Amino acid sequence: MRAYVVGGAVRDALLGLPVKDRDWVVVGETPEAMTARGFRPVGRDFPVFLHPKTHEEYALARTERKSGHGYAGFVCHASPDVTLEEDLLRRDLSINAIARSADGVIIDPHGGVRDLEARVLRHLGPAFAEDPLRVLRAARFAARLPDFTLAPETLALMQQMSASGELDHLVPERIWKELARGLMEARPSRMFRVLRECGALAVILPELDRLFGVPQPPQYHPELDTGEHTMLTVDHAARAGYPLEIRWACLLHDLGKGETPADILPHHYEHESRGARLAEQVSKRLRAPAHCREFATIFAREHGRFGHIGELRPGTVVDILERCDAARRPKRFYALLDASACDYFGRGGDWPSPWPSAAAWAHAMEAFLGVDAGALARATTERGQIPARLHAARAAAVCARLQGGVASGNPNISFDPPSS
Repeated sequence: MRAYVVGGAVRDALLGLPVKDRDWVVVGETPEAMTARGFRPVGRDFPVFLHPKTHEEYALARTERKSGHGYAGFVCHASPDVTLEEDLLRRDLSINAIARSADGVIIDPHGGVRDLEARVLRHLGPAFAEDPLRVLRAARFAARLPDFTLAPETLALMQQMSASGELDHLVPERIWKELARGLMEARPSRMFRVLRECGALAVILPELDRLFGVPQPPQYHPELDTGEHTMLTVDHAARAGYPLEIRWACLLHDLGKGETPADILPHHYEHESRGARLAEQVSKRLRAPAHCREFATIFAREHGRFGHIGELRPGTVVDILERCDAARRPKRFYALLDASACDYFGRGGDWPSPWPSAAAWAHAMEAFLGVDAGALARATTERGQIPARLHAARAAAVCARLQGGVASGNPNISFDPPSS
């Protein structure tokens, strides 16, 4: 059996990056022959098999022909006469069209090694334009490989594809999958900058696209531009290694500023409530998982207050904690503080570390959680009075803690929930 490792495993190995999964292409075989060798068929749209021992994927060499719109609008042809070179030609970028034989020989019929050395992202040929999802994939690779540049002819083709209306045929689930993967790359901002440069961002995420060019007050945002602030914020989340829900929230947190009336710019009064509505709408439209949608909506609604705890009354601090359901979901609240730190550091320049509000919120949260809600409920004869009494007790605890001077104490307190 002639089998070759292809795609990302070869690319990453040549770049000296960790190889996670290996995909194989098999040339000159039939589905019946693969089954006879013990391989288990798993492909729905084309012949893909799992190795009986390693469980790695082995796909029969195939070609593709455009038959309709969108990601699924293709007819696949797999047969023993399809060559390795033909199979590689259907791929998106030259750096993903390199193969390696079982004995380690590199097969590179389309110049992928040359583009790896030149740090260039280049499409293989006209077939790139047949799949609109490849616009998002190319942008994602720009985020994954931030020192690579996009070939001018590839950018021009992506601009044509964005203007053609073909992106309208992408299903939300596929868009979400690529955006989520791009957010988890080394420099997520590059994905969104490439999408904006080729016109695709205005199609798939217009709420984000319209933030570029929207001014902000310079005393709070020396980077001035709302879109630039968003890019800095999401990149800080990536540098910190935060999970997807934090990165998604960082991407959407200022969407409300895109709807600010022009006559009050650069101020953005009440943008949090507008942003919460938009964050929820975008998350639902793109079929984001529930935990990402909820987290982004809460953060968009509350982020403007997190950096001003020193100006808030204890009762207001408790209001925020209760709206965020911090008593039942303390870990999520600490994650909201992590996202708020990204918002603070997403301003460019050499900003101090750590986030100045970190210690105050950590102490407020500890005081808030220290109130025994069960004991208070048992001591209250009128059940209708429990919420008000609990709120008052929490506010008193927060007030005592913050007025005790700990708000300006150790700034290196982590956001880990107290052991108690």
